[in-house]
Amino acid sequence: MITKMKKLTFLVYHKEYELFLQKIRELGVVHIVEKQLGEMDDDLQQFIQKRVLYKNMLQNMYAWADKQPDETIYAEQSADVLTKEYEELQVRIQDLNQQLPAISKDIAQMEMWGDFDWQSVQRLEKAGLYVRFYTCPEKEFDEVWVKEHNAIIINEQGGVIFFMTVTSQAVELERESLRLPSLSLSELRQKQAKTEEMLSQAKDALKAFCKKNYRTLEKCSIQLEGDIDLLKVKRNSREMAEGVVVLLEGWIPEDNQHEVQTLLDNSSVYYEIRPATREDNAPIKLKNNAFTRMYEVLTKMYGMPDYAEFDPTPLVAPFFSLFFAFCMGDAGYGLALILLGFFLKKKMPESMRGMMNLVITLGVFTSVIGTILGTFFGVNLFDLELPDQLKQFMIVGKIGETTYDKQMLLALIIGVVHICIAMLVKAIGQTVRFGFKESLSAWGWLLLVVGFIATGGLSFFKVISEDVSTWAFIVIGGISAIGIYLLNNIHRNIFVNIGAGVWDTYNMATGLMGDVLSYIRLYALGLAGAMLGGVFNQLAFMVNDAAGPVLGWIFCGVILIFGHTLNIAMSCLSAFVHPLRLTFVEYFKNSGYNGKGEAYKPFATVKNN
Repeated sequence: MITKMKKLTFLVYHKEYELFLQKIRELGVVHIVEKQLGEMDDDLQQFIQKRVLYKNMLQNMYAWADKQPDETIYAEQSADVLTKEYEELQVRIQDLNQQLPAISKDIAQMEMWGDFDWQSVQRLEKAGLYVRFYTCPEKEFDEVWVKEHNAIIINEQGGVIFFMTVTSQAVELERESLRLPSLSLSELRQKQAKTEEMLSQAKDALKAFCKKNYRTLEKCSIQLEGDIDLLKVKRNSREMAEGVVVLLEGWIPEDNQHEVQTLLDNSSVYYEIRPATREDNAPIKLKNNAFTRMYEVLTKMYGMPDYAEFDPTPLVAPFFSLFFAFCMGDAGYGLALILLGFFLKKKMPESMRGMMNLVITLGVFTSVIGTILGTFFGVNLFDLELPDQLKQFMIVGKIGETTYDKQMLLALIIGVVHICIAMLVKAIGQTVRFGFKESLSAWGWLLLVVGFIATGGLSFFKVISEDVSTWAFIVIGGISAIGIYLLNNIHRNIFVNIGAGVWDTYNMATGLMGDVLSYIRLYALGLAGAMLGGVFNQLAFMVNDAAGPVLGWIFCGVILIFGHTLNIAMSCLSAFVHPLRLTFVEYFKNSGYNGKGEAYKPFATVKNN
């Protein structure tokens, strides 16, 4: 459910404004109303740029610190100094990394010529001789060069000849001479080794820096977050009476009204408090029980509800769990998720334990639904010698003498129920927000769909006679048509309403059929997971029979563990994505949920998570 909010308006004397902001910040329950104030000022822009810089630095520093930074915080260190030192170390490493490829390229070039001493070449040049280095394909090498220019072949590789000439005059061959590195091969290798050593030392220095200063920069980043929040609050204030007083608006949850009023009564501040109306753009704070609270993350992924809407989480929670379990479709996989959740709950930090509770809950649902669907680690439970009392709860096999699977029908029934509930939520929501007269179309469609389904079901099971069902269809259709075609908007011309009703009929007829058929994915994914698990079982025991008693059981165990682990991983991915789609598309569309609300974010002291 959505927590009821109260609107606050403050008038603060300008000399007491800073102290007042500090008090409400320490209280940590006031959501400041943000106003559209045009372009961002320079101070706020610089702060936000620094926040991005610190965030990226912290991510990189955490990796360099091997995810184990020192816990010591050096209060005397400033973030600007740390940033400068970090960037200098990064530039040093980058420069050395750029030098190594160039050195390697020079080494590769000099390896063709061998490890000669450049001083010998220089002595020849001082004696008046000209030394040039050339390369050419073997078939293009002219033997005349040996006689006329003292060409000396140094190396041959891959059909290419590397040679040099020593002449008393500056004579150039038809080929352009090469420019070789100024260092010998041994000197280049020494330079490479020295550069690699310097790179290693620079990386060690950066790692030590990150280990030592990560927590310090983290604290500076937290302080910067607080400065940004404070600056935003000041930007959303408005000076009045020539700057003598400052006007500020905010929201508080109804549960926190007493403590806020106590603070304000003890301050020389004029204030007004009024309840939020449905027309207000009040921030949203969700308030649910322990079970539903685990699924608030799904609601937040799509978007928070408007203050005038219903919180969808209480309905998202059971249906998402059911969909997940149906897609997994295996009781054994459910037990594996439960064990995994309890194991990771002890290893994870406090902030992640709620997610592990969700994993455990989904595992419980999967175990129950998997038992009903009759699958345990790919084994068909219905074929085992189990008590009939247990088998009677399993939904397996075909429907009578037809070729339709019971589980497929169950998935479609679940889809119909889910969409009908969504339509009911839409009708109730429109009635609450706009009144009954403005929601007649939604009630008409709800009556038509639910009424026809209920009447058809009762007639199919012969609870009512054929004549009664015929009249029921006529009456339900007639009443629904009034809301759909005539009264869908009581402020418009009746002919416009009829046209709009016809268009809605087309959309509903095509949309509802596609929406219902979308729920077949529950059956398909569960069936695919069960079949793949069964394939791994068959493969494992075939290997067991073929490999003998000792190696057979070893290979059998490896295949079972690897196969089912892989199947669980793939099934979990599908069982999360597709139920999420059924919720975000089929349910939210038919329930009229927009998800454009603003989350409640109180102005408070930023703490380290």
